[in-house]
Amino acid sequence: MRRGLVLILVSLALGLMPGRDWGEDALPTPAVDVALVLAVDVSSSVDEGRFHLQEAGYAAAFRNPTVQAALLSGPEHAIAVAYVQWAGARSQHVALAWRRVDSEAAARDLADRIGAIERLDEGSTSISGAIDFAMTLFQAMPYRAARRILDVSGDGSNNSGRLAYLARDDAVKAGITINGLPILTVEPELDHYYRDNVIGGPDAFMVPATGFDTFATAIAYKLEHEVAARPVKGTPPS
Repeated sequence: MRRGLVLILVSLALGLMPGRDWGEDALPTPAVDVALVLAVDVSSSVDEGRFHLQEAGYAAAFRNPTVQAALLSGPEHAIAVAYVQWAGARSQHVALAWRRVDSEAAARDLADRIGAIERLDEGSTSISGAIDFAMTLFQAMPYRAARRILDVSGDGSNNSGRLAYLARDDAVKAGITINGLPILTVEPELDHYYRDNVIGGPDAFMVPATGFDTFATAIAYKLEHEVAARPVKGTPPS
């Protein structure tokens, strides 16, 4: 009984000690310049060959010295990246969880991991589902980011789930910028759809790819400009 009373008194005394912040020892949340979710279409219109071209394009972009320089150019010299595969309204998977990219070596490691990703799903095309899913990732990310950007790449318009522009508007209200990389192989005017229904937020832009064979060039150009917050001028490479 006496031992218990002593412990209570000691605890009270420590709690009343002036100038002591018991949260001081907590580790600060790591900061990054940009938090980037790469949302990659794996719906049924994307066959295995096209899937691998998409995957190889993202991997090549993070091995690109120009892209690496851009992602390290901010005040924190780091970005955070998560990689998502998406298809129908309830078909989204985190293929790579959040990771901090703060060096050329980290960028190359990310490229290697992207290149090893296996296809996880296929089905209909729900851009709105991809946007809504990405919002939950941003809410749970273990970083403080000056900017939050969702990169949506795909070869078709929304045909599952709620309307894409409704999800887009909710994301923009939450402070997320959505950029687009429409692939024009299946729908030649998909860039018009992305412009009106998908991209949004501060400095939002899109870089159309005329086909899967030009995807690597388009994604490298796009990543370079969005992670360094460089405005897109003129006509992007196709």
